[in-house]
Amino acid sequence: MQWQITNDAPVYAQLIAHIRQAIASGAFQPGERLPSVRDLALEAGVNPNTMQRALQELEREGLVFSQRTAGRFVTEEPMRIEEAKRALAGAHIERFVQSMTQLGYGPEEIITLLQGSMKGETHHGDSGM
Repeated sequence: MQWQITNDAPVYAQLIAHIRQAIASGAFQPGERLPSVRDLALEAGVNPNTMQRALQELEREGLVFSQRTAGRFVTEEPMRIEEAKRALAGAHIERFVQSMTQLGYGPEEIITLLQGSMKGETHHGDSGM
């Protein structure tokens, strides 16, 4: 797993987002045992206490659960994972729409550009070429 920790947000929030993304994308499968706190912290290059805090938050969200002697596991509830996936998609869409609006595009133009992009069409401006 590729960890990209930056200085623009709290580390624990970035860890939460990264693990949430891994669960939503299927990199961590439902019911899969997660690596230990220490192993995840070492892999991410962060303090184990920070990783522990992130995992506790994911437990509160219901994406992860603990079994006392066996460790932490990804939820087996498909609806929880789908909710996380939709929330991530919504955040990406919101940022995209804001960026496109700042460029001067209206809703219909954004939809047209998206449809073209989904069909593999590219638009490099209206140069007439």
